[in-house]
Amino acid sequence: MSMKKKAITPRRSICTGPYSPGIAVGDWVFVSGQGPLDPQTGQVVGDTIEEQTRRTIQNIQAILEEAGCTLADCVKVAVHLSDMNDYDRFNAVYTEYFAQPYPARTLVQSVLLGIRVEIDVIAVRGAGAAHQGS
Repeated sequence: MSMKKKAITPRRSICTGPYSPGIAVGDWVFVSGQGPLDPQTGQVVGDTIEEQTRRTIQNIQAILEEAGCTLADCVKVAVHLSDMNDYDRFNAVYTEYFAQPYPARTLVQSVLLGIRVEIDVIAVRGAGAAHQGS
């Protein structure tokens, strides 16, 4: 059985390069690295790790919603922080959006250009529904 890939682009989204914000293949959804950019202006939102994390996750939510998913459907998250000293403050915001069972996660320090955080995710449509109430 052949599955075709479909680009996922929210209505209000700015691409800063030759990539798709998201790709769906069957029930799998792959979201490209997202940062704290305003989807209408492309400008960085916020100065603190908390503000930038919230905007980044909201950008991911918009892509997932366009693909018929929620954050609960995420099975893998990759996080890039520009400063590991932001780790605890990042996690405090992260747990406002992600609940147990948490997705598998990689978190590394990276050189980021003008932002404090970048996140990409892999989701499976309907995966979160299986964990409701558990």
